Amino acid sequence: MRLNLVNMSAAILMLAACGPLVQVGGNAPPAASLLTLAATATAPEGTSGAPLLIVRPDVPGALRTTRIPVQTAQNELQYLDLASWVEQPNILFQRVLADTFEARSGRPAMDERNIDVVPAARLSGKLMEFGLDVSAERVVRVRYDAVLTSANDGLLGTRRFEATEPVSSETGPAIASALGRAANRLAADIADWAGEKSS
Repeated sequence: MRLNLVNMSAAILMLAACGPLVQVGGNAPPAASLLTLAATATAPEGTSGAPLLIVRPDVPGALRTTRIPVQTAQNELQYLDLASWVEQPNILFQRVLADTFEARSGRPAMDERNIDVVPAARLSGKLMEFGLDVSAERVVRVRYDAVLTSANDGLLGTRRFEATEPVSSETGPAIASALGRAANRLAADIADWAGEKSS
């Protein structure tokens, strides 16, 4: 036992001499600032009517991070240096979508934490794109594939929503601002569609 403790102590000292441990893919420069999104629709003072459950969108592997993906070619993806979201983009988009739905419909929007309220309908989907594309022109792209079901799991509809927005420069704040405009425009379209289909 004493030999094992000695060996463990030696291993710890060797690791300490090597410097801090870095996760694979975690060697990007630290973000200059943390970026976020906000809904531009004015929130109502109160809501009423049939509630809509807005499920956190599924995302592909490229978006399971707080980093901003950059499409540089058809089959090539990089991440922007010195910029990072404060939360994963699907969480940010879910919040924008909920605030926008309440503002445009006057109805309550719920998420998975509201387990004590039975929603009238459920909006789920996949956030397939949420980043910068420089493969042809410099734009941000947001794409959401929506699935709307009723309370008894009856399908009300599916639809793909897409938006692009030009970017003034390839910096974190400029890209976040463009993504914010595209996300809010998309959220308004989704909110109107979901509100009409689930009314």
